[in-house]
Amino acid sequence: MSDPPHASAGPDTAVDEHLLEELIIEAQTALPVELSDLANRCASALGLETALIYLADLQQRLLIPLDEALKPLPVDRSSAGWAYRTVSPRVADADDGLIVWMPLVDGAERLGVLAVRTASLDAVRMRRSRMLAHLFAMLITSKRAYSDWLAARTRTTTMQLPAEMLRAFLPPRTVGSRRCVSTAVLEPAYEIAGDAFDHSVVKNVLHTMILDGMGHDLTAGLTTSVAMAAARNARRSGGDLADVVGSVDQALAQWLPDQFCTGLLCRLDAEVGLLRWVNCGHPPPLLIRGERVLAGALDSPPQPPIGLAGTLAPAARQVHETELEPGDCVLLYTDGVVEARDADGAEFGLDRFTDFIIRSSAAGQRPAEVLRLLIHAVLDYQRNQLRDDVTILLFEWHPQFR
Repeated sequence: MSDPPHASAGPDTAVDEHLLEELIIEAQTALPVELSDLANRCASALGLETALIYLADLQQRLLIPLDEALKPLPVDRSSAGWAYRTVSPRVADADDGLIVWMPLVDGAERLGVLAVRTASLDAVRMRRSRMLAHLFAMLITSKRAYSDWLAARTRTTTMQLPAEMLRAFLPPRTVGSRRCVSTAVLEPAYEIAGDAFDHSVVKNVLHTMILDGMGHDLTAGLTTSVAMAAARNARRSGGDLADVVGSVDQALAQWLPDQFCTGLLCRLDAEVGLLRWVNCGHPPPLLIRGERVLAGALDSPPQPPIGLAGTLAPAARQVHETELEPGDCVLLYTDGVVEARDADGAEFGLDRFTDFIIRSSAAGQRPAEVLRLLIHAVLDYQRNQLRDDVTILLFEWHPQFR
């Protein structure tokens, strides 16, 4: 939404810059549990009334307030949720004024929303609300890496140990740049064991990976955790795609010789749209272009899973490549997605899976929102009782920033 008119600052919009500076300095050492009070004081210093922080829960169904005295809000049926889903401000009437719901975003990652209460709204107050949201998005991002309280606050049930271990290795749900975005979801959120995803942007190159470990226990989670660590180690050492896959093969064969996983690793040059990928015994990636799936576009001859040792180990991994077109989407998934079954035993299926993504994207949904809706549809289809882990990763190449 555009800013309201009357952008000039008047006496009632004056800012105490010294107070604001003190609050920003204080924010650097504030504990996560102190952010609620700090948000209110920053709002007051900016000529606003109050500010409340809400973070999305692990499954993106609820927006949970950091103020423990308040109740969560639904993502799907609230003004706060609208701001989160669309990554756009939403203004709502309050008892004695207005509430501006501002999305909290770290780069491409949706964190939650900030509720800014104000007696009236003009362009100055809107801009300051936006500034406040940017500030607290950065604070939350910097502090959640070491805060058990923030992690616990966004959970709605107890997490099982394999999921706890695996989630410690996972990157943010969404990463991106002006040329590309990658987003992922996985379920069951609190019990997942063998599935995992990874994505990282290095200069103008997007690295993505999806893994499906053998089994559904702590060892399966350990397998995929070692695989992710080995892949990152090779990437950060400057290795190309073949080096990365080779490092994962070697690490699993050395440290977990009785374990293996299927995997799909991709490397997108976001400058020119060149996609390179290696498929290690995994369902092939899908290419979506112009609201349709290009059948077989990213199929490749089968290669063994990752981590096979001895005579079963492949001599060399084959790297495939293709050129994307602007707006192309590439979809990676584990087999638990299409194998989800309803009460009558009917599979969710690949056609239903891809059709959902195409229709949601055509309706203008952002990639992260498309996957949020999709993973909920898969869960609902199987009555929240998944027989297998489900992981979906979607990345899009858009060289012209939109």
